[in-house]
Amino acid sequence: MPASDLALLKEAAREAGVIALRHFRASPEVWDKPGDAGPVSEADLEVDRMLRHELLAARQGYGWLSEETDDDPARLGTERLFIVDPIDGTRAFLEGSEDWAISLATARAGRITAGVVYLPARKLMFAAHRGGGATLNGKPICVADDRPLEAADILATRPNFAPEHWISGSPPAARRSFRSSLAYRLCLVAEGRYDAMLTLRPAWEWDIAAGSLIVTEAKGQATDRVGRPLIFNSQSAQVDGLVAGGPAQPKLIDLLVRPTLA
Repeated sequence: MPASDLALLKEAAREAGVIALRHFRASPEVWDKPGDAGPVSEADLEVDRMLRHELLAARQGYGWLSEETDDDPARLGTERLFIVDPIDGTRAFLEGSEDWAISLATARAGRITAGVVYLPARKLMFAAHRGGGATLNGKPICVADDRPLEAADILATRPNFAPEHWISGSPPAARRSFRSSLAYRLCLVAEGRYDAMLTLRPAWEWDIAAGSLIVTEAKGQATDRVGRPLIFNSQSAQVDGLVAGGPAQPKLIDLLVRPTLA
């Protein structure tokens, strides 16, 4: 049994990747989730079952939060838990794109302590543990250097740039880019390939848990949309938007309209 949570997550991610690749571009069975929550495939469910069995067997007493497992409120009473997205970017997976990821994290008392984002089709393993830095395939990574927002490249969907979200209209970024997987977007920022990423809608914890730690351990910042620290294992399993990046991150926070409290 791996001694550290990070080693355990890496091992589980590789095993999950083998399962997912068996279904990739092989026309897996697909269902629509209730409430227009998107598709789920037999690959998502098989990976989820394996991860739940292997991880909880290795760490008895940990709680469990996964996109593809019915939520058990008992997790709220656990000090440590796994936060898992078996396949982040299911639509990309089903379309045959390589931009999907397996996102695995552990949390303690609301803070992420270890995280892995693995892209099996691209053979990319992003990883971090608190206080230990972030890596890509074992090599250290760091967020981008400071530069004006006018020259920045930001990962986000188009609606996030609508003028009503910004104090003085849309932010003056040079480029807007996109990847289907939120976890992968966070890792691309951690690697320094993009200046920042943001999503102004509520974000599910399983989409961002591992990637947010990877950004912060790569000397960046990851907060909610108004700059508050991210707290995990909440009852809703969501955070109020996400802004992550290097020096561009606080600049974007300063330009965002703060939501009106009811």
